[in-house]
Amino acid sequence: MGISVSAKQSASAAALRQRQPRFEGLAAGHRACQGCGQALAARLVMEAAGPDVMIANATGCLEIFTTPWPQSAWRVPWIHSLFENAPAVASGMEAALKAKGQSSKVLAFGGDGSTFDIGFQALSGMIERDHNILYVCYDNEAYMNTGIQRSSSTPHSAATTTSPAGLKRMGKRHLKKDIISIVAAHHMPYAATASVAYPQDIRIKVRRAMEIEGPTFLLIHSPCPLGWKHEGSQSIEVGRLAVQTGLFPLIELERGELIGVMPLRQVLPVRRYLEIQGRFNHLFKDEVRAMEELAHLQALAAHNVEKYGLQSHGADPLDSEGADTVRRGGIMRG
Repeated sequence: MGISVSAKQSASAAALRQRQPRFEGLAAGHRACQGCGQALAARLVMEAAGPDVMIANATGCLEIFTTPWPQSAWRVPWIHSLFENAPAVASGMEAALKAKGQSSKVLAFGGDGSTFDIGFQALSGMIERDHNILYVCYDNEAYMNTGIQRSSSTPHSAATTTSPAGLKRMGKRHLKKDIISIVAAHHMPYAATASVAYPQDIRIKVRRAMEIEGPTFLLIHSPCPLGWKHEGSQSIEVGRLAVQTGLFPLIELERGELIGVMPLRQVLPVRRYLEIQGRFNHLFKDEVRAMEELAHLQALAAHNVEKYGLQSHGADPLDSEGADTVRRGGIMRG
């Protein structure tokens, strides 16, 4: 029995797609540290977003290591803004494109410092004004570009240059800001979290955000070997453990409502995540003193598991060890 013409055409098209190189909006040859989670995350975002985009990039690691004058690793229109105003600059770009009748999508990029802290006012304004912009925060949990100072994204008990661990204090005293809930409270069309350890999940969420008319937000957990004090080869392992312990849940929200989660087949103890990072070494040098801090971090993870319904019961093909994506609509909250 012969193969139909349509089947042959489909097979030929599939073979052609396999031979075609992926779009590289962020080219190789930049100056990121080995194992930089932010560099990999930005590359994955650009592959999914495609060539018809323009970028406003806040000051930070990503801006520094991709554009040392006179070189640039960007293959799309790209503007460097100040630390605090990438959303405002992106808003102007989007308004100008709309006035000219052009359809290119505007993306705004920032780290946790420019998103959680310095640029939050501009971000909130961008969302409130309903600009058609995808904002991506590459969350490496400190001001890495300027010397590993703590930010409001730095986790509780992590040691940084401005929250050092010592006799009087076990690293940072304060909790990591729940930026995704704050952003979602603007009732924006789409907000989600992602991890560089789950590439396909990033691609799916970027493509979803690109389809939406209006402001969208993506928070990508991006391990930093320099600031987190782990080997560059461990970045993916570290990122995956953050998800599998429940400390960094992967979720999707529409208009503030939870519509998708990545369930966990087995919730791992938080200790597995902490003990391979030097920024938490002090918690294991004197575990009697650190007992309260370790229990507190475990409780935070347990709270996330309960809040978002992360625990998978039974064989779920879309859990964190399975298909590498969220289960859309699998968990609802009224």
